[in-house]
Amino acid sequence: MRSPKHVRFAELSGEAMSALLDGDLSEAGRLAGVPLTEYFLTDRARWLWRYRLDQMAADASRARWMVRQAVIGDGGLVVGHAGFHGPPDETGMVEIGYSVAPRFRRQGYARSTLLELLRRAAAETRVTTVRATISPDNTASLATIAGFGFTEVGEQWDEEDGRELVFEVAARRFRSA
Repeated sequence: MRSPKHVRFAELSGEAMSALLDGDLSEAGRLAGVPLTEYFLTDRARWLWRYRLDQMAADASRARWMVRQAVIGDGGLVVGHAGFHGPPDETGMVEIGYSVAPRFRRQGYARSTLLELLRRAAAETRVTTVRATISPDNTASLATIAGFGFTEVGEQWDEEDGRELVFEVAARRFRSA
């Protein structure tokens, strides 16, 4: 596995997500503390911002598990976004989600983003398992998780994405990563 580039996370607040839903990229960037790109205004991204805001409205404690910006370099270049679908469930499982803007794909940022998510999950004592769900046709995402120890444990139907393969890995593998 190629050594990933360094990515750090910066919180994407509910206020910034609301500005994105309003189409105000400048205000969203100001609230986020880094310039955001048009990638944060795509239909798919807008669906995510609405979904996460609804989740946070239902339970504000979920916010710290939600969306982060994937940022590189001292200038704060945002290459994508990542986070968890929510806090750990009763068994200690968290599900990850991440997306890299098209112009930054195939450069190691997805692997780096995944590694940072795994490290963050491992740092939480309540987290025992990390789950990733991926469309069987998404060869890029399947390649991204390869080498991280994920095991296919089943499949599911997602109303938004259709058929997905379900992969899991023990969080403890990444406690010293």
